[in-house]
Amino acid sequence: MDNSGLTPDTDSTAPSRPPHSGDVPDRTRTAIVFPGMGPSSFPEIGKFLLLDPYARQRLAEADEALGYSLFDRFRAADDDYSASSQIAFLIASMAMADRAVDSLGLSPDVCAGPSFGQKAAAAFVGSLSFAEVVRLTAECARCEEDYFAGSYQDAVTHCFVRVPQEPFDAILADFDGRGAWYDVSGRLDTGFHMLSVQEKELDGLKALISAAGGYSMYSMRPPVHAASFAELRRKAEAEVFGAYELADPALPVVNDVDGTVVRDAAAMRTMMLDTFDRPIHWPNVVAGLQGLGVGTVCVAGPDNLFHRLDLTKDSFEVVTVGLPKKRPRERERRGA
Repeated sequence: MDNSGLTPDTDSTAPSRPPHSGDVPDRTRTAIVFPGMGPSSFPEIGKFLLLDPYARQRLAEADEALGYSLFDRFRAADDDYSASSQIAFLIASMAMADRAVDSLGLSPDVCAGPSFGQKAAAAFVGSLSFAEVVRLTAECARCEEDYFAGSYQDAVTHCFVRVPQEPFDAILADFDGRGAWYDVSGRLDTGFHMLSVQEKELDGLKALISAAGGYSMYSMRPPVHAASFAELRRKAEAEVFGAYELADPALPVVNDVDGTVVRDAAAMRTMMLDTFDRPIHWPNVVAGLQGLGVGTVCVAGPDNLFHRLDLTKDSFEVVTVGLPKKRPRERERRGA
């Protein structure tokens, strides 16, 4: 069997961390987690789409759903978050889930999909077919592009770490004191924040982060998960989601905003719309998973973040099914 796409944290099929001595005994359930989207590199993901058998099958299904070659558009894209980049990330995530089921024998009890991961989660639990999710992803991308062409053109979502709550509150107070716009867009871990601001405020925000002992990671354009984008939510609901009828999920899904358990189609629809104008909160997801008795999470997708968070590693045994790791010679060539 081809195991080129299997990359558990320990380079084996064993969980990445030993059981915690303080674990609750009945935390025996397993969750599949589809990660939020990071910048998608065509050289890495494009190669995976061509060579991995699970990805090739999903790519063919996506092409049929779209009526064009997704790979060709992804190769030509010059934006890390273009519609084709988003669909490529979705395909890769679903292919890795397929591999987890076939090669790891994964039979999850629970599902979660923070941020963009909601889309793969919706397909995995059967609330929408994969073809429907592919089309919905393309239509949402166009809807967002149209919205941000006329609104919040100068907004970005900045991600940063190592800023505890008190200094973070002081940063927000600085914005409040100057009457500057911001929206909290997410909390991923202790001291790990997502904040949406005007681009002209970005240098000042980075200076405040550094002064607090924090570290700036990256900025996302277009911005995401901000309460100010309520009109985008209404636009997406009217222009995109109205054409899709969701089904009840086959597995319980943990909401990425408040950690509640989603068990029916109406709640799935609400959760997917909430992503436009409500901040994501990974600690709430972790608490929700633990409340369902989850002790192991399998992160399926090209993830550089969620499986590495201290909160994730300290709360669960973690198995990753991601992009194949680069061989030493390949790393040397890329570094030359």
